[in-house]
Amino acid sequence: MARTKDTRLPPWGARTRHRARAAAARQLRGLTGRTKPPQLTVGAFAAVIAVGAILLSLPAATEAEGSAPLVTALFTATSSVCVTGLIVEDTPVYWSTFGESVIMVLIQIGGFGIVALATVLSLMAGRTLSVRMAVRAGVETKSLTLGEVRQLVMGILLVTVVAEAVLWLVLTLRLWLSHGDTVGRAAYLGLFHAVSAFNNAGFALYTDSLEGFATDPWITVPIAVAVVCGGLGFPVWVELWRHSRRRRERRHWTLHTKVTLVTTAVLVVAGFVVFLSFEWRNPATMGSLNVGDKLLTGFFQAVTPRTAGFNTLDFGGMRSETLLATDILMFVGGGSAGTAGGIKVTTFALLAFVIYANVRGEASVHVARRRVSASVISQATTVVLLAVGLVIGATLALTSLTGFTFERVLFEAISAFSTVGLSTGITGDLPVAGELIVVFLMFVGRLGPITLASALALRRRTRRYEYPHEQPIVG
Repeated sequence: MARTKDTRLPPWGARTRHRARAAAARQLRGLTGRTKPPQLTVGAFAAVIAVGAILLSLPAATEAEGSAPLVTALFTATSSVCVTGLIVEDTPVYWSTFGESVIMVLIQIGGFGIVALATVLSLMAGRTLSVRMAVRAGVETKSLTLGEVRQLVMGILLVTVVAEAVLWLVLTLRLWLSHGDTVGRAAYLGLFHAVSAFNNAGFALYTDSLEGFATDPWITVPIAVAVVCGGLGFPVWVELWRHSRRRRERRHWTLHTKVTLVTTAVLVVAGFVVFLSFEWRNPATMGSLNVGDKLLTGFFQAVTPRTAGFNTLDFGGMRSETLLATDILMFVGGGSAGTAGGIKVTTFALLAFVIYANVRGEASVHVARRRVSASVISQATTVVLLAVGLVIGATLALTSLTGFTFERVLFEAISAFSTVGLSTGITGDLPVAGELIVVFLMFVGRLGPITLASALALRRRTRRYEYPHEQPIVG
């Protein structure tokens, strides 16, 4: 009997998998040549912003005759790509439907592109990154391998499309059935605000943002939920999705997911209490609302300052205590490797645990029965110090250029750096130099100060020797 040829593929062994991953790594590195991943990220964002500014400079992008000034187009493009939401011109009044569509596309690219690009680059570069990206700072990276690149990026796309589609449907039905918009107009408004909400951009096609919907839970609650989901970060989404498929197995959450979820919940509750405590009787904000509407607006404003720039209350009329608390929430921001800005909740939580450990006299930092490495603590400290330095420097520069109070300028600077988009109403009155400072803050805040510093570094220097150890007096 003739022997038939077995055409089945042999099972993959460890050596075969290693070769496949190495080949994938070489292919990915070939896309960038000798360009460092941080430099590629900065260059990609700068290129998208430049294209967006050119499109917004076209006469078709504005409602009035003529084209938008270059600085205005650059500011709006940067705010869109960096998913911030700060504006120098009223979006629904100044920009045409074409201009609004460009803004929406830029928001989508900025929100989805940075997560996908950060994931691909972190997997592609491996140990060649001098400073690991935010997604790898608190995540147990053994779950991210080169073989999963396509799966992970497609997962981002799937989550984004599903979340935005659901929010789009809810907003469209509500605007059509309860607010008098036509089906076409409701669909357009719903799509724009769904994209803006999930990507934490805060752009709105209403002059007063969402103040007109302050008492409508069918608008504010879905948007708030989308903002929180978008701000958690992609590593958390992936882990939640994977564990949902393993219902019978015992769930072992990574430290990153635990810290992100718990800290996010704590900050939302803290913000809710702060807004209700300070603004309950303020006639300029929620003083005239009933109890139910006060609770609703308090919840919404507790969510949006950390990630998105939507507002249902006038921040220009808020008390100084509320503005200071909002500064803190904006500075902390949301989750790593997502659409949120700020120093990130994991960084904030780690520094809190560092302080706790030092007060107790402990040599190591422990969180949820895990020891945090010294390199992660050093990176968290670097992020905070760079962020504080940038915000203070920009605040001093803006204060010297304008006649606004330090309190309002500080609010604006933190909002720009943390890509939040909330404002006390001074953005449109900034001089050209002030607008460029805000543009720089938004750009650095979206990419992260460490990513930008790594991109600007000429080379990584490795010290071949160490000096004698000595401890200076601290405190």
